[in-house]
Amino acid sequence: MGRRTIGAPKAMREIGPLEIESVDLEAQGVAHFEGKVVFVAGALAGERVDVEVTRERPSYIKSRAIRWHRRSSDRVEPPCAHYGVCGGCSMQHAGSDAQVAIKQRVLEDALWHIGQLRPQEVFAPIRGPSFAYRSRARLSVRWVDKKGGLILGFRERASSYVTPLRHCPVLQSKASLLLPALRDCMALLDGARAIPQVELAAGDGDSAMVWVLRHLEPLSEVDRQRLANFADAYGVCIWLQPGGPATAAPMRPQDNQPLSYELSDFGLRMPFSPVDFTQVNFQINRVLVRRAVGLLEIEAGDRVIDFFCGLGNFSLAIAQRAREVLGIEGSAPLVEQAMRNAREMSLNERVSYKTENLFEMDAARLAGLGIFQRALLDPPREGAQALCEALASQSQGGQGPIRMVMVSCNPATLARDAAILVHQGRWQLSAAGIVNMFPQTAHVESIAVFDRLLV
Repeated sequence: MGRRTIGAPKAMREIGPLEIESVDLEAQGVAHFEGKVVFVAGALAGERVDVEVTRERPSYIKSRAIRWHRRSSDRVEPPCAHYGVCGGCSMQHAGSDAQVAIKQRVLEDALWHIGQLRPQEVFAPIRGPSFAYRSRARLSVRWVDKKGGLILGFRERASSYVTPLRHCPVLQSKASLLLPALRDCMALLDGARAIPQVELAAGDGDSAMVWVLRHLEPLSEVDRQRLANFADAYGVCIWLQPGGPATAAPMRPQDNQPLSYELSDFGLRMPFSPVDFTQVNFQINRVLVRRAVGLLEIEAGDRVIDFFCGLGNFSLAIAQRAREVLGIEGSAPLVEQAMRNAREMSLNERVSYKTENLFEMDAARLAGLGIFQRALLDPPREGAQALCEALASQSQGGQGPIRMVMVSCNPATLARDAAILVHQGRWQLSAAGIVNMFPQTAHVESIAVFDRLLV
């Protein structure tokens, strides 16, 4: 029996040249080789490349581009030194126009191939700044003796390893500049090895910036003082999270400064907690809310339902135009925050909220919500299958809202849910388009409009 060599590096297979035919949902180039689909990280449509195989299966190959015989005119030099290793951004090698075009094509392909649907109108993309836009981020923390101690950063692409970040061009500029000082502070903590992650939550304008440290063991008073010194030196707040999100709390009374973002078109400033869900890109969110409310075409006497309402991002804006708004959300803490926001903005007489599991919605429970003329849906990545099945059933009886706007963060589940509404119900997909909420990443946010067929 031959001896097995332990730890010897395995030579990676190279193939090529390959013609890149398209770009997929994960921003990988797509080619074919010997009857297999080849996914190529770092390649763009129209390019001719040699690749290094990273994984091979009977029907497909995963690879990365290593040599170019022809480059796309859409290719740009990635501005971040961590590109290609960090898993945070996968599209920095494509110009901003190319990124938007790729995402629009991904949306249209998903609607057709999954839902057999084409929108009657394709919206112009909603877009904004390409960098320094991100107000929220969850960074991993690892202590690795062989790499000099504490590592702070995003996970590497397709790996559990962590990329040591000294800057991040998609984070708000102040947050990016603070990364080295934050890493150095955390490295001095006696409890550093028991901190698996730190989460950024920043407001816009003059609102506060909070760093939430998840810690598996109690922090000593000395460590708390070190964190307090960091917070005071850089004008930020520190929250500690010993367990789940509900356990997060300010480390000191002075760390409980308000976070908020503005919806200037509606004269609203939205308070939120560091552990509440909010959109990460405030500028795009302002445009998205304005567009969604406009597309609902609300009339003064309308009753509107906001499904997956969160802390009231859409419903409080809708309440300024509709007779009555009902927001429904599965998270009780978010519903409580939405009600506080409504009271603070003197909208509580026109908007109400309730906690309900929308993933278990059926036709009977939907009918129990009463009559409403317009609806907004903003589901998580899992989509809103049960709700859309209930809406489709309702429409077959000539009931339900006459117009719905759906905001989606997953083209695949949007296409599935749209197919339910159109093919099982009496709805048409009137329009759809992308919202570039996450520039430099493969994440595709979109907005779609559905109209109920009345005859």
